[in-house]
Amino acid sequence: MTNLTVFIVEDDPMVLDVNKSFLQRLSGFELVGEAMTGEEALSKIKKIKPNLILLDMFLPDMSGLQLFLKLRSERIPSDIIMITAARDSPTVQEFIRLGAIDYLIKPFRFERFQQALQNYHRQNKNLPNSNSLKQEDIDQWLGYESEELHLPKGLNDITMKQIGNELKNIRDPITSEQLAQNVGMARVTVRKYLDFLAGKGKVQIDLKYGTVGRPTKYYSLK
Repeated sequence: MTNLTVFIVEDDPMVLDVNKSFLQRLSGFELVGEAMTGEEALSKIKKIKPNLILLDMFLPDMSGLQLFLKLRSERIPSDIIMITAARDSPTVQEFIRLGAIDYLIKPFRFERFQQALQNYHRQNKNLPNSNSLKQEDIDQWLGYESEELHLPKGLNDITMKQIGNELKNIRDPITSEQLAQNVGMARVTVRKYLDFLAGKGKVQIDLKYGTVGRPTKYYSLK
């Protein structure tokens, strides 16, 4: 999958630099433009049509809401994450109703920024490029489990959920040993669950060969 393109709309130079530095720490994204006013943003976005817009609420020439509505009226095919100090319930609800895919309140930590963009990246990865989607495709894109897993004896739902959630939170393939360290479990336990998920077609296994010895197994969600 090619990098997802990102455009940042922010009138505070310091905050803009923070957002750009956060974005640079994440793989899978490419900054393709920035603007400090609504009119500048609208003009550039109409030409670039980025995958994702990080939008501030308070701009010198118009509000983030006005720019949001202009982008929607122009049917710009970009998703929008709000990044703003506006935290009152009516404002948050209005943006969610209009289709903002996430809402970050300033000041925020890198981990929350990372979570928002990784969730967006995962959604884009999960939605097949097809003119005829199945319900399971849409369910997976929206984060629903389309198939209930019937666990065999020796495996339990709580542990399965922990391992599944950790796999969802990481982007790159991971070894069973690394995953075991992340969730605080024994490697043999994690390996058992991963092999079960692989057998169900939920997890992909990639083999990486070193200079000597057996290849290392790397696991990732399909």
